[in-house]
Amino acid sequence: MSITHIVLLLLVVVLIFGTKKLRNIGSDLGGAMRDFKKGLDGDEEARQQREREEKLRADPPASTQVPPVHSETSEPRDRAP
Repeated sequence: MSITHIVLLLLVVVLIFGTKKLRNIGSDLGGAMRDFKKGLDGDEEARQQREREEKLRADPPASTQVPPVHSETSEPRDRAP
């Protein structure tokens, strides 16, 4: 394929779609590729986030103090019959 074939092909594409449409197609294609790459990397990030959350659940930080839970059954009740 020679350079004249490529130029002729590009000219026909520009005439059919127009420059505005070609810019939109280019940006849409670029956004789709970016999202695809984020999706591939996102799986790794999501896995790391889940591991961090599981570690915190299994071994909470020492500074976190949980107040004791008082249940209603532990207190004596005086009920009049």
